[in-house]
Amino acid sequence: MSKENINKISKAIDLYFDSMYESNPDKVKEVFHKDARITGYMQGKLIEHTVSSFADFVESQTPSAEKKNEEKLLEILSIEVAGSTAVALVKDGYLGMIFLDTLSFLQVQDKWLIYNKLFHVEA
Repeated sequence: MSKENINKISKAIDLYFDSMYESNPDKVKEVFHKDARITGYMQGKLIEHTVSSFADFVESQTPSAEKKNEEKLLEILSIEVAGSTAVALVKDGYLGMIFLDTLSFLQVQDKWLIYNKLFHVEA
């Protein structure tokens, strides 16, 4: 597992978090593969998004966490790389909740993109 790939994936995770923190749909579309899915349970209800619907959801969160001066919470718990795929476990704060996200990455032309996001609400 190359340090260069870990660094690129870490930067992609930062972009992912910033997209939500800033309510920025363009950053969502930049960091997710066009065919990605975002799935998990929130308050007992199964939530499923395409990249487009997730970008719309993120954009609808106004004012953004950034504009409300909310504290940033992002912790990369692990990153595992296998060739042109990777999995990261990330803890982040969003919408007043703590999430544990499993992010699956695919390397596309030297760029690491999130291909799948599974989320779990911790608190």
